[in-house]
Amino acid sequence: MRVPNSVVLPVGTHVDCCQEQEVAEKTRDIMARITAMLAERKSNLAHFIDNLEGSEEPKFYVDQWERLKEMESCTLTILNLVAVNCTDHRAIRKLEAAILKHVRNEELFPEVVRVLPPVYRQVEAAIADIAGSEEVADHGMMDLQYLLSKLSQHENLASLSRELLQDILRYLHHIGLVVWYEEIKHLESTVFLQPTFLITMFKLLVRHQLVQQLEGIS
Repeated sequence: MRVPNSVVLPVGTHVDCCQEQEVAEKTRDIMARITAMLAERKSNLAHFIDNLEGSEEPKFYVDQWERLKEMESCTLTILNLVAVNCTDHRAIRKLEAAILKHVRNEELFPEVVRVLPPVYRQVEAAIADIAGSEEVADHGMMDLQYLLSKLSQHENLASLSRELLQDILRYLHHIGLVVWYEEIKHLESTVFLQPTFLITMFKLLVRHQLVQQLEGIS
C-alpha cells in the first residue's frame, strides 16, 4: 500500500482442501474483503487529511500532511485472485503462466517496453555472477564501493562509474533483482545482492503471535 503504482496478485493456496464450490465462494469473499479494506483505507486517509487541514495550527502538521497525501496518491491495482493446489505441479505452472501474462501487460507494467543500454544487462549479469560466487556470504550484503571495484574487473565494465552503477542499481531494485535502500542514510552504502535473504530474515522476525511467543519465554 506504500509503493507507488503497485500491482498485487492475490494467490489462494490449499485448494486441495476445499470443494470446488468452496473455492469459488472463498475467492469472492477474499476479493470483497480486499475491496472493502481499500475503500476503508481511502476513507481513513481522507479523514486524517481533513482533520489536519482543519486544525487551528495546520502549519505544525505539514510533515504529517505531506506523508498522508503521498500515501493517498499511491494507486494500488488488485488483480483477480488465483487459486492454487500447491500439491499439483500443473497448478504451479499455471500460476507461473498467469504471473508472466500479467508482467507482460504493458498497461500494468510500462517498464516492460523500456529499451535499456547494453551496459545494464552486462552489469546485471556480472552482479549475478558475483552473488553466486563462493566469496560472497549467504546474506549477499556488499559495500557499494566494493561492488563497483568487483564489477570493474569484468570485461567491458572497466570504465563503469559510480553514478552509472547507482542508476543501474535503481533499475535492478525496481524490478526486484537486488535491494538497495539509497534513501536510508545508514543503508545507502550497502547493496543486498540476495533479496531472498531479507525475506527469510523478516519471516523470522515478523510473524504471527510473535509478541505472545516472546512473552512466553521466562
